[in-house]
Amino acid sequence: MPKQKTHKGMKKRFKITASGKAKHRKAYRGHILSKKSPKRKIRLRGDGVVTGAEAKLIVNALRPSS
Repeated sequence: MPKQKTHKGMKKRFKITASGKAKHRKAYRGHILSKKSPKRKIRLRGDGVVTGAEAKLIVNALRPSS
């Protein structure tokens, strides 16, 4: 049986937490921050957590091969 490979695109965008959840960087915080309000920038701080069916797909794609 062939090994499952890690999805390299997802590896760059997501991290798996200790409890097994998928963590990601929030969008719209990369550049052109001068026109965004301080309130909006505060809400974009920190990492987001993926939930639902998408989270299962991400965790499965990032699982190391065994």
